[in-house]
Amino acid sequence: MSTNGLPLPLARGPMNAPGLARLRKVLTDAEPQLIGEVARLGMGDPDAIALWYGEGDMPTPAFICDAAYEAMRAGQTFYSHKRGTPELRTALADYMSGIYSQTVDIKRVTVTSSGMHGILVAMQAILAAGDNAVVVGPVWPNAEATVRVVGAEPRVVSLNNENGVWRLDLEALFAACDDSTRLIFVNSPGNPTGWMLEQDEQQAILDFARARGIWVMADEVYARLVYDRPVAPSFLYIAEEDDAVVVVNSFSKSWAMTGWRVGWLTHPPWISEVLAELIEYSTSSVQPFLQHAAVTAVTEGEPLVAEIRELCRVGRDIVTPALSAHPRVVMAPPVAAFYAFFQVEGMTDSLEWSKQLYRDTKVGVAPGRSFGPNGEGWIRLCFASSPEVLNTAMDRLTDYLNRP
Repeated sequence: MSTNGLPLPLARGPMNAPGLARLRKVLTDAEPQLIGEVARLGMGDPDAIALWYGEGDMPTPAFICDAAYEAMRAGQTFYSHKRGTPELRTALADYMSGIYSQTVDIKRVTVTSSGMHGILVAMQAILAAGDNAVVVGPVWPNAEATVRVVGAEPRVVSLNNENGVWRLDLEALFAACDDSTRLIFVNSPGNPTGWMLEQDEQQAILDFARARGIWVMADEVYARLVYDRPVAPSFLYIAEEDDAVVVVNSFSKSWAMTGWRVGWLTHPPWISEVLAELIEYSTSSVQPFLQHAAVTAVTEGEPLVAEIRELCRVGRDIVTPALSAHPRVVMAPPVAAFYAFFQVEGMTDSLEWSKQLYRDTKVGVAPGRSFGPNGEGWIRLCFASSPEVLNTAMDRLTDYLNRP
């Protein structure tokens, strides 16, 4: 069973089950995904308003689906290039060169089986036991978890918050780095906060990383979902080809392709073969018919990107006033991405609050603690849905907030 098109995670079994002692402790001790604990309450419920996951309610448009079908019919069902077909890598290099007004060579592009897969293989290439990675949070939990999975130590530096507006203290970020720091991970535009780095901040991070010999990994999957300019500031504007910078991207958000699991990395060319081998050890390659559809998305999909961005703008303009006007709520309009991240007065356990909200209203949200300890006391709500769905959700949510 599923809600909002996503399979629901299974409940975690008893951690004293026989044999678990033979597994890696970092995995058996890991906290389960808290969003899934809320989502399980809505399993099979047709009345659920599922705003807990990071996706909207728009199916992938027919022109992309048709391209995949045609490719399958044409026999594109065999093994493919480990780093992606030349056609897709060329299309992505041209796309990035166009939106960033900087030449991106095809040799810097590697296609992965989702943005998450890209993060994993890049971290496998960079991090080892004894290293640490400094991660800017609150952030999507998989980022910190992946650092642990590869055997390194995550060090989270929290954004500062003032009346719902999030900002990064660069001095705190730099102070968290030491001789064992191999990587700075930053997600901008940010999930869950809707915060965004400006170009001067990116330049400061890049200058610091260059001087200290530290990698920068920038998760920029929400780069096109920004509301005051065509594209968010990117490290691709400022990084030289050989800089130790990896930019992560995905087809999931801007092309309504969350279930397709296709992403890409932009990286220095000198790690290309290492990434190719890591892909060989995991997925071998992305399915060629999916890559063919991705070429169609990136070469013909600019109207779709604009449509999704406008849908999200409308959603933001429905959710923000409804929530921020409430006396118990603290939030500011997000400048990018498609999340409202809001604080509720008197709430001390965001997981239990989210569960009770769902039980009482059928509105599903993500508990802030999912995004690290600095997210506790906050709630994330995805507003990439139709206005009708969001208006109903806001009516139910504000009524819930009004209860004694």
